[in-house]
Amino acid sequence: MKDTTIGVDLAKSVFEIGISTHPGAVSEHRRVSRKRFIEFMHAQKPATFVMEACGSSHYWGRELEKCGHRVVVLPPMQVRPYVKGNKTDRADVKGILEAYRNQDIHGVPVKNLMQQQLTTLHRVRASWMKTRIARSNRVRGLLRELGLTIPLGADRVVGQVREVLEDADTGVPLSIREVLSVSCEEIVELNRRIGNLEKQLQALARQTPEVERLRTIPGIGVLTATALVGFVGDVQRLRTCRHFASYLGLTPRERSSGLRRRLGAISKRGDTYLRTLLIHGARAVLRVAKLKTAPDRLHHWGLQIQDRRGHNKAAVAVANKMARAVWAVWKRGTVYSAPSRAA
Repeated sequence: MKDTTIGVDLAKSVFEIGISTHPGAVSEHRRVSRKRFIEFMHAQKPATFVMEACGSSHYWGRELEKCGHRVVVLPPMQVRPYVKGNKTDRADVKGILEAYRNQDIHGVPVKNLMQQQLTTLHRVRASWMKTRIARSNRVRGLLRELGLTIPLGADRVVGQVREVLEDADTGVPLSIREVLSVSCEEIVELNRRIGNLEKQLQALARQTPEVERLRTIPGIGVLTATALVGFVGDVQRLRTCRHFASYLGLTPRERSSGLRRRLGAISKRGDTYLRTLLIHGARAVLRVAKLKTAPDRLHHWGLQIQDRRGHNKAAVAVANKMARAVWAVWKRGTVYSAPSRAA
């Protein structure tokens, strides 16, 4: 049974299973409920289970590994070309098994419980941040229609709106004042929730040695370090630092042919959230570099790029350097040591 490959199309209640004992052929199909699937995976001898990455794939991956099975989780966008004909659960299982045979498709590592805690907190925080921005912009827009403008800055919205509501001569109708007051309360509540969630991230960061080591890199704080550990998972699967930067979408997009090599803007592949955090951290590195009297090699190089290509391109270039430093620190299990300019 060790050569048996079992493809699983995960769902909420009904799972499609395809058992393959010979490459390229499905010898048996099964359609089982959630309860029956649990019984099935415990009854099977050690085999290779292949599934697509989805909302419950990491949970089932951990459960299958507890039963002694080998688990391979494939990216859905790379499985889809192997699904032939109409889209059905049985065709999806066949496509999963065919994609597994392609050695160029790399699996997604199964996240442990700690990593899923970090990713969940980051996803919820990002959702609350988006909601807070929407509430703030809505309040700004409503007041702008009445001839009142609020200065830029998320921290100024609530204070400025409350000053407007307390002033009876601003010309804001009474019916709108109550709506604006409720919106301010929503923004304050979202700020409180985001603050509490960030405290939870800091507590988890203190329990994770990898996060503490990553925080020694310039521009890497609690948010970026915990997000990297949570979303990337196992950094050992990435052979070089350039592979890691490419995984995050920070390397140039290539369009070459024949003897002509064309390199364009960054590919923007991978997780947008991680790439955004790294670029924001790179902006902080550039800002600190201007204040340093004796900048190290990274800060000095970033300032040179900024003078030559502009601030935004320099931020992306520094983010690429930061990603390479993250790979080195993480893979070697050491802390970051800033190279001197003489080096």
